[in-house]
Amino acid sequence: MNMQLALPQEIEVMYIIPTVRRYFAVYMKEQGKSQKEIAVLLCIRESTVSQYIAKKRGVLAKFDDDIQDEIKKSVSYIKTTEDVIKEMQRILKKIRTSKAICEIHKQFSHVPIKCDPHKLGCSNAYS
Repeated sequence: MNMQLALPQEIEVMYIIPTVRRYFAVYMKEQGKSQKEIAVLLCIRESTVSQYIAKKRGVLAKFDDDIQDEIKKSVSYIKTTEDVIKEMQRILKKIRTSKAICEIHKQFSHVPIKCDPHKLGCSNAYS
């Protein structure tokens, strides 16, 4: 397979953020929130929430247990859309600094053999 080089930010936008949103939706549903409440908090359509819960969307990136635990913890703090932004940024930073970004990047893109996330700025982007 001849994969193109994608920037880590492209991987975040196309794969990581949708997967984090899916986990947000799933864990919010587990807490008893309705799909409508989840849609309002995440600023997405109810149909999108339904697709997240049914695993029809936001399923391509694979997160380890530590990241999933962090996402679950985040959901307990989310009460407003501002909280969604804050927690999304916290999770993205965790993914970058834990080098989980490297493993996810390798799932979808060519990554240079001697890739050093610190040298390239991937592990601390936007910090």
